[in-house]
Amino acid sequence: MPDAGIAHLFSVENRFQARLDVEAALALAEAEVGLIPEPAGEAIAQAAQIEKLDLVRVAADTMSASHPLMPLIEEFARVVGREHGGWVHWGATTQNITQTADVLVLRDAHRALKDLLAKVLRGMSKQADASAAVPMAGRTHSQHAVPITFGFKVAVWIDELTAHTDRLERLEDRLFRVLMGGAVGTFASFGPAGREVERRVANHLGLGTMPVPSRAINDGIVELVLVLGQVAGTAGKIGKDIYSMMQPEFGEAFEPIPDGTVGSSTMPHKRNPQLALDLLSMSAQLRALAAPALESMQHDHEANGGMTDLLEETVKRATVLGGDILTRLDVILDGLELDEQRMRANLALSEGLIGSESLMMELGERIGRQKAHEVVYEVAQESACGDAQFLDLLVRNATVSAYFDRDEIRRLIDPRAYLGESVAIAHEMAQHARAVADRLEFSARTAKPVPYFLRETTTKDDGDADPVATDAGIHDAGIHLDADSGIDQDSDRMARVARTPEDLLLVGL
Repeated sequence: MPDAGIAHLFSVENRFQARLDVEAALALAEAEVGLIPEPAGEAIAQAAQIEKLDLVRVAADTMSASHPLMPLIEEFARVVGREHGGWVHWGATTQNITQTADVLVLRDAHRALKDLLAKVLRGMSKQADASAAVPMAGRTHSQHAVPITFGFKVAVWIDELTAHTDRLERLEDRLFRVLMGGAVGTFASFGPAGREVERRVANHLGLGTMPVPSRAINDGIVELVLVLGQVAGTAGKIGKDIYSMMQPEFGEAFEPIPDGTVGSSTMPHKRNPQLALDLLSMSAQLRALAAPALESMQHDHEANGGMTDLLEETVKRATVLGGDILTRLDVILDGLELDEQRMRANLALSEGLIGSESLMMELGERIGRQKAHEVVYEVAQESACGDAQFLDLLVRNATVSAYFDRDEIRRLIDPRAYLGESVAIAHEMAQHARAVADRLEFSARTAKPVPYFLRETTTKDDGDADPVATDAGIHDAGIHLDADSGIDQDSDRMARVARTPEDLLLVGL
């Protein structure tokens, strides 16, 4: 299965780099307004590269400190150096950094999701156009209703998915914002320059600002989870349709089966709907995340770390699942196989009963809609419960035969002649899907990239910086580690960075 390009964004290294980027943006902003020395801002920005930090040391200190950020800050301050390290994290609280950094990660994930949506919509567009006039049985409550075309079915998918795409775009202003108000959102630790610091941090990172930068406000992130839940709902419906159409009793549509795929360990003939089942399973998992996302809004007073942690894990899981779902949809649509002959055969299963509405509407013009319904209903039930064909019973019915001969009745109950606007709707929605995909792709091509600006800084090799650790090294931390922070305990208090309760207050924890 192709990589959705999202899971790696939530790696330890990438999230830590995002936190360093926020710290660097904060330092530059504070230097620009005179809150910290200008050389300190420059030094912090130049050092904000994950490759310069000893992540094994950070992991070990995190285990002992039981704090999600301070060990990283201490290690970062060590890399910045004794002269300027004490200005790292000046005035900020932990959530200012971690939430803003996660928003940077979510911005990249959001772009990947929109890229995947464009691919899926192109696949739907091709399917809707190609099958716009392919008749099949429309089903309500799992029973034959009136005829549709397969292209019309795809048009329904397009309508929902383009609406979700619109929702994903509309939430951007509420999602991509810095949280930079200090401990409770009042800017007290930044003084009168607070709003200007916030604005400058946002500009450096390419984000917006919050009217009230409260740590208890998380509705933008929650909204992302809810919209992804809607995407999952549509994907689950598509998976359910394909799952049922692949059943031998239907045999109407089939997901692609790569060469060498084994359906069953004991039954060689099996062609299992693996991707459709993935959609059903992943859709259920993602939709279930709506509840914890909404629960995470239940902060008490000005902040609750438990609610923050709950949402952090929930949005990560939802975003990764969303990418995996769209990847599978793309594969299904690219290789979907239709059996048009089987669709026609299934249309004929009821021997014309699926055309009862067409006949009733035509007869209703002569005798009234309600009376026509009663007449056709009685004939239809007699056919359904007995052995006589619907056409023969209609020809023998005195009311029906008074207005139509056998050939006219046959024409009226022919499902291929009662497709309504199915064909036109399929083509219209195919065009709409292409237009939305074009818009997404144009936006991606023309938008100014907002990379983590500090990664472009060329720096000299720092002999004091320890080599970066691998994920395995991080997970194995605690074994054969030098846990010393590398900061001289006898140096200036600012260079020690939060080694005393007073210092913890200073950094806003």
